Amino acid sequence: MKIFDFDTIRNASIPPALCIDWVEEALKVKYESYLPSKISVKIDPDIFFNTMPAYIPSLDRFGVKVVSRFPRRTPALLGDILLYDASDGEMLALMDGSWITAMRTGAVAALAIQYLRSSKAREYAFMGLGNTARATLLCLLERVKEPLHIRLLAYKGQERLFMERFKDFPQLTFSVYPDAESLIEGADVVVSCVTVANELFAADRCFKPGVLVVPVHTRGFQNCDLFFDKVFADDRGHVCGFKYFDRFKRFDEFAHVLLKENPGRTSDEERILAYNIGIALHDVYFASKIYDKIQGQVAECSSSEPEEKFWV
Repeated sequence: MKIFDFDTIRNASIPPALCIDWVEEALKVKYESYLPSKISVKIDPDIFFNTMPAYIPSLDRFGVKVVSRFPRRTPALLGDILLYDASDGEMLALMDGSWITAMRTGAVAALAIQYLRSSKAREYAFMGLGNTARATLLCLLERVKEPLHIRLLAYKGQERLFMERFKDFPQLTFSVYPDAESLIEGADVVVSCVTVANELFAADRCFKPGVLVVPVHTRGFQNCDLFFDKVFADDRGHVCGFKYFDRFKRFDEFAHVLLKENPGRTSDEERILAYNIGIALHDVYFASKIYDKIQGQVAECSSSEPEEKFWV
């Protein structure tokens, strides 16, 4: 077994372009893979830990991710991934999931934007400007090459740090908004990476025809569930428990768009929600690809597993 710590994975210099490729590849084999519903244990509304397994026959690998959120911890959201060889059950690696979680989540959001935005999209609103938002924009820039105007929600100076991070991208311009409603009104794409929201972000009137809303952490857009024309998700299990799931006008899994079994957006006037928040399939796919890419740089760890049947 090998242990891939955070620095080992981060220093592997895996480009955003490869991350979005991996996400797309993983979704295209979703229906050939095994993806049980995650088990979520909530200690209180803002503290949880989830167990997320996946088996990917095309890679001959299986694994499980355990992710938890504790607001008093820095960072609050952390995860670990166990990766196994499906041919003999050998445990291949224990991986820190921090970088993988951020990049696969951002890549999924960026892929949804690429396929579901309107052809007229120019104004992109971002709220919650942490690593997931950064990963989303980094990946999006690999697939969308035209100039983009990025609206940012002001919050504790994060907007300044975000603009500093992307100052060397000449195709980007920025503006800052003091509240969520003014940020969203007039935007063509809305990306929310806000992890905690106890009320709606904006009234119905703020969402223009043709808008694509990507609520990476899902909260704050329940009103959109009721009047948006289409809703897509990376997995039905993520959204079937939503209060208004039965009132979605049209729903499908995003993988069907990638497989050309659903046309996705069919009009620049459609309002579309994309609840593509990342699934264990992505985590295990990333872990497997990273293992193959840099395993030669990581030393084996000794283990004390039994080598034959034992009795107690």
